[in-house]
Order: sequence, then structure tokens, then C-alpha cells
Amino acid sequence: MLRWVALTYDLALIAFAIFDAMNSKLSSRVHIERHFGGRFAVGAETEVRVEITNQLPREISLIIKDEYPPQMKLSGAREAPVDVEGQTTASLVYGLTPPRRGRFEFGLIAVRYLSRWRLVWAQTRVGAPVTVKVYPNMRRAREAELRALGARSFVAARRKSQWRGEGRDFESLRDYVRGDERRHISWTATARRGKLVTRQYQMERDQTILIALDAGRLMTARIGNETKLDSAVHAALALMSAAARAGDNAGLLVFGRRIQAYLPPKRGAEHLDAALEALYAIEPEMIEPSYSRAFEFIAGNSRRRSLVVVLTDLVDEEGSRELLASLKLLRPRHLPLVVTIADRDLKAVVRETPQNESELFRQSVAEEIIHLREAALRLVEAQGGLALDVTAAALAPRLLETYLRVKERGLL
Repeated sequence: MLRWVALTYDLALIAFAIFDAMNSKLSSRVHIERHFGGRFAVGAETEVRVEITNQLPREISLIIKDEYPPQMKLSGAREAPVDVEGQTTASLVYGLTPPRRGRFEFGLIAVRYLSRWRLVWAQTRVGAPVTVKVYPNMRRAREAELRALGARSFVAARRKSQWRGEGRDFESLRDYVRGDERRHISWTATARRGKLVTRQYQMERDQTILIALDAGRLMTARIGNETKLDSAVHAALALMSAAARAGDNAGLLVFGRRIQAYLPPKRGAEHLDAALEALYAIEPEMIEPSYSRAFEFIAGNSRRRSLVVVLTDLVDEEGSRELLASLKLLRPRHLPLVVTIADRDLKAVVRETPQNESELFRQSVAEEIIHLREAALRLVEAQGGLALDVTAAALAPRLLETYLRVKERGLL
């Protein structure tokens, strides 16, 4: 008899629980929303906040589980019980670090809550899938700018002073100092003052920099956790930031087999934001870039003399030949600066002593690639351009130093 009573009780309890679960919905006076602490950037942690607002007069107990992009690195708990007092707000907070640029998708927010009769935990999903953009890391670009330019970057940014160099804009006269170039001596002022006086120049402002970013096959090569294109993207942003601080206009061209993105030369915060927007989803293609198409586009759209910075890579004779043949489209109106991103591992192979035939073959191939790159860059210089071969780690600092040297020498 007791067995039947217990069975009947259990069945009734199960029936009540099922009925309770089916008729218990999350109150419309409970609002759950996801907020982000800022713009997502590569390698930077961004706060994600799931905010629960309880407009009921009583406390509610929930278990919140957020569906975040699994490619991102999680910091903290994205699932936790949350008790929310009546007429108050509570939050679940965690951090996410994206590993690369591009688009990432958040799913729905899973919510468990006690049923009306508090017999079972019911579950629902709220919100809607959200796609977020992960941008290049502008802080990384500005840190590279600061490391390369040091105090000169602060002077330009904070005091709005002008960098001095050998530009063509006359600034002032001063007493001659040993080491000054004789061509800068002002003989008329010297005759008036009875002592040597030299002219001092300031770097010209409002010049034009155009960055041509290769998104072809060779830029897919990985160095550490990122591609060569990723390194080039951050170097391009560092150069655009430095150019803006120096009073210059910087433009951006991304090309593969065809033109993928173009920003006409400008400066200012809005222009840097536009560059971030143009670059966040750019991925290298597994085809050879068309230098001729890119340079024809530059020649047709940039009438003003510009420093054209080509961020690329070269490993074979055919690619070098096309680049060199296409440079004539830029000269003599523009000053090209061809920057190749060297592979640190390639140079390490050359330095090592081969232990067998396989290693000897690898070393021979590496030496040939390095020789072809160096020969191509010498030919760039022979055509009146500038050339720079650097590792990915040194790319941004060396590029900024070269840009500053071009301005100091008045090459534009």
C-alpha cells in the first residue's frame, strides 16, 4: 500500500513539475542585455558585460551562460549564478582577447531560472546573434611610433612644434656651429653680422604619403602567431599616425590581383578610423599581386608628388621583375620606397652549418632567395627609389625612421 502511495506521489510531483516548467516563462520585466567595454582589437582584452535588470518587486535567481566566439581567449567566467534583488541590476563580467583581425559572432545568452512554483529550473535563450569586428591594434601601432621616434613624436603631438631638418621651408638664422653644412651658410647675413651665420630649416608639412599594402600570396607567410600582412597592417597604421602628427597627409591602398581598398591621403582621427575600418577584414590571397595595376591606380589617382611606401615581399625572379618593371609608372613624379619583409628563419638557416644534404639544399635555397631580394632592392635604388629589407619585428620602427629621414633630407 505504501509503495503505491509513494509511486502516486512521485507521479503527481513529476506531473506538477512538468506543468510548472511548461507554464513558467521568464518575466518580461526581466531584461538581459550584452554590452562591450569598447572596440575589439587584436591581442587586447575587451570587457564583456551581461547586464540583468530586474523590474520585479522580488528577488530572482538565474544562471547565466553567454555564448562567445570560441576562437577568442576567455578571461573569467562566462557562466555563473546571479541573484538579482527586486528593482535592481546585476552583471556577469568576463574578458575576451581576439587572436586575429576579422569578424566574430556571439550567439544567444542561455538563461536558467526557477519556475513559478520553484519546482524545477527552466531554461530559455535570449538576445540575438551579434557579429563584432576585430580591428588592428592601434595601441600597438602607436607604441611602435613612440619607440621609433621617441621624444620627437611627443614634441609634434603635445607642443605642436615642428621637427627641424633639411627641408625646404626656411625657419630662422643662427650662429654657425662646427659641423653645419657650408651650403646652408647665409653669406649676406654673415657679412652684416661679421661672423658666420647659417640658415635653419624646418621639415615641410602637408606632404603626401601613400602606403601600398600587398595582400598577395607571399604575405600569407606566418611569423610567430601572425602573417606578414598582419605585421604590415600595424606598420602602415604606425606610419599613418606619425604622418598625421608631422602635419602630413597619408593615404592607403590595399592590392592583390586587383585593388581591394583605397583611402585618399588625409589626416586626422576620423581618417585613422577609416583606415581601421578598411583594414580589419583584409586577408591575403593565394595569388600573385599585380604591381602594375596597383601603380597605375596610384599614378592615375595621386597627381601630387608623394612618398609611395610599398609593403611587400619578394622571393623569386618573376615577382621582382614585375615590381621593377612597374616602378617606372611611379617615377619621376613620386618617390617609391619598397619595403620587403624578411623571414628571420631564412637568415638563421644561412648562418647555420649544414649537417646533411637536406640541410645543405635548404641553405642553398635560402641563400638564393636572399640574393634575389637584395639584387631587386639594389635595382630599386638604381631607378631612383628607396629600398628597405627588414624583419617583421623591426618593420614598424625602421619604416618610421626611414620616413623621418626622407623628411629631414627634403627628398619630397
